[in-house]
Amino acid sequence: MKNKEKFLIFQPAKSAMQSGLFNTNKWCLSNCEMQESYLSSKFCWNGSSNPEKQIKIFFKTLDEARKFAEKKNISFEIILPGKRKILKKSYSQNFFRKKNA
Repeated sequence: MKNKEKFLIFQPAKSAMQSGLFNTNKWCLSNCEMQESYLSSKFCWNGSSNPEKQIKIFFKTLDEARKFAEKKNISFEIILPGKRKILKKSYSQNFFRKKNA
């Protein structure tokens, strides 16, 4: 890997089809360089001149990801996840009248 490329360390968000938080505690190291892709006229698929942008490595903790990047002399940026505000409510609260309405 080239040293000039920048990588991101982040926690992937849960998918839209996922209601729970399973599999969201891992950390991902991926390439953040956006280079132009091209469309193959023969097969109509997207291509790229940089195969390293497809690399995604997953780690259990942030420290493991950071140590790996430092060991390989990779320049990286860490994106810390924002905390979700969890509103506890029951289904029946959907039918209560609002005070301001």
